[in-house]
Amino acid sequence: MKLLKLIPDNTNIHFLKWTWPFFISNLLAMAGAIVLLFTMGLNLGVDFVGGQMIRVTFERSAEAPIAELRESVGALGFGEPTIQTFGKPNEISVRMRLPEGSDSRPEIADAMAQKITATIKAKHPDARIDGVDSVSGKVSGELFSTGMLALGLAMIGITIYIWVRFEWQFAVGALFALVQDILLTVGMFSLTQMEFDLNIVAALLTLLGYSLNDKIVVYDRIRENLKKFRRMPLPELLDLSVNETLSRTVVTSVSVLITLFALLLLGPDVIFGFTAAIALGIFIGTYSSIFMSAPFLVWLKVDSDSFVAKESHTDKQERLARGG
Repeated sequence: MKLLKLIPDNTNIHFLKWTWPFFISNLLAMAGAIVLLFTMGLNLGVDFVGGQMIRVTFERSAEAPIAELRESVGALGFGEPTIQTFGKPNEISVRMRLPEGSDSRPEIADAMAQKITATIKAKHPDARIDGVDSVSGKVSGELFSTGMLALGLAMIGITIYIWVRFEWQFAVGALFALVQDILLTVGMFSLTQMEFDLNIVAALLTLLGYSLNDKIVVYDRIRENLKKFRRMPLPELLDLSVNETLSRTVVTSVSVLITLFALLLLGPDVIFGFTAAIALGIFIGTYSSIFMSAPFLVWLKVDSDSFVAKESHTDKQERLARGG
């Protein structure tokens, strides 16, 4: 029986022919993501903004009574609550700022949570309290700065690694593609206002590793072909290299995406944001590995001599002495 192949062996797609249309569309998408971040911002979770979050499910209701909850919780005197759906329409999160003095006296925050949950249960008998999370303002600030630092250091480390393993032109191409992967994924969270917490930072770090591996495979084949076909024009060689790795790139990404889509549809709501971030990131990362990683090598003047060992003065003298 003949095996099914997603990508035929004789595939010869001229990817670099569409470099500028894809590059311009990518820049526009990245600019759009930046605009969203400045205008709409991110729906930061309790991990990053501090406060208390109470998760509630209304078991006998199709939708949560958000307006009633906002009024009843707000009347308790703890400040204005932020109430949002959390997964299904009947699942919500109630976020509150921690009362003054709660950093030194945690019992104040506990008393506030108990009063809020008691009020919700009294007015809505079908309400089920799924969890109460509390993070101080100082800890949340440290978590946010540490998470952003982790992303930044990962990007810098990846750039240095590719520079050392290949050439600086490869590092520039990979860095641009990785920035695109992260920026568009974060832009999706700004657009949808899904909660952005430490789980999402973990998803972005996971995405960096996956996307880097994808690009290393393509770059390694380009390096091999630069040594093998030294007279081939660079655009033609890049198209050849991408086509040779296309089957591996697509099959790997599709296999992972099938699992992720199953988790999106059937998995628990608590990891929905994490799964959505990785799924979108892998789709964008696969696209950037195919269409965006290689063109930079043309613009930055990579040539076949980049990976040919340079002849030292001593080697040259010995070759001349042998009559070579």
